[in-house]
Amino acid sequence: MRLNRYLSQCGVASRRGAEEIILGGRVSINGHIVTELATQVQPEDKVVVDGSPVRTETPVVLVLNKPKGYLCSRGDKHERMTIYDLLPLKYQNLHHVGRLDKESEGLILLTNRGDLSHRIIHPSQGAEKEYEVVVDQPLNVDVMAKLVKGMMTEEGFARAERAWMDTEYRAHIVLKMGLKRQIRMMLYYLGYEVERLVRVRIGWLKLHGLAKGSYKELTPTEVERFFKQEAAKPRLERKPAGDEGDDEAPRRPASRGRESAPREQRAKKKSGPPGRFSAEEKPSRFKPKSKTFSPRSRSGETGQGERPRGRSGPPARRPAPRGPRRGPSSR
Repeated sequence: MRLNRYLSQCGVASRRGAEEIILGGRVSINGHIVTELATQVQPEDKVVVDGSPVRTETPVVLVLNKPKGYLCSRGDKHERMTIYDLLPLKYQNLHHVGRLDKESEGLILLTNRGDLSHRIIHPSQGAEKEYEVVVDQPLNVDVMAKLVKGMMTEEGFARAERAWMDTEYRAHIVLKMGLKRQIRMMLYYLGYEVERLVRVRIGWLKLHGLAKGSYKELTPTEVERFFKQEAAKPRLERKPAGDEGDDEAPRRPASRGRESAPREQRAKKKSGPPGRFSAEEKPSRFKPKSKTFSPRSRSGETGQGERPRGRSGPPARRPAPRGPRRGPSSR
């Protein structure tokens, strides 16, 4: 087993965090400091981190329905209640995956597996967290759109993956990010105060059936679902055309009244939008003049022997100027 994975299973840190610990020279195996990430750990090896021996523990993953008024902390200098006050002694060594503030409630995971913590917390891994939010003023679709678009907060840029309304005062917001008090800050910038905030889902795991303040241990099969699940899709998605299970891409249906003729035949019949014509259909801008056209012919005044007017035929002679022609000598 690789050393970083071994440290992760011991609950020291996530795999990435374990790599930093190894490169920092804080790990020794059988008395020798190890800085190679590819080091393999054998069952009989003695691994020490920062002077303390570590060993693999039986993987444990708990899900807890946190009530309002409890801190996500191992201890508090003001002696306030923490989530570890709800757990028996054998689970006191577990670390919580992420956190909920004191006034929030709902699902939270506790485990000794660092790889699971990384999977849930890191936004690139695709583990979604869904929250049910109750606010003090009526909501609208514009507010939902602004939550998804995102905004700058004191903790940085914050946005929701999806958001929708249940009622005027209650909405559901899905996050992948984990900024401090993210939902409360986003709604505060939009002019709302959060009256109740409940985390109802982590990945595939939902809150249904778990009373406030109670917990249960997940089975190995349930834990593996966090690693095998795909990223959740949007609530509304287009239904694929065609039968299910068809590997081929669905074809675009033909328009009504259009025959499935060859492309060459369709090209001949194709006409442009109104006001435009093809080269064969485009009418002449001016009608050609008839050879027998005459303005007088409209009223029937032209005789049979009269020559029609027009530019056809030889050009007319220029009439002679009237009066005596002035020459150079007449000046």
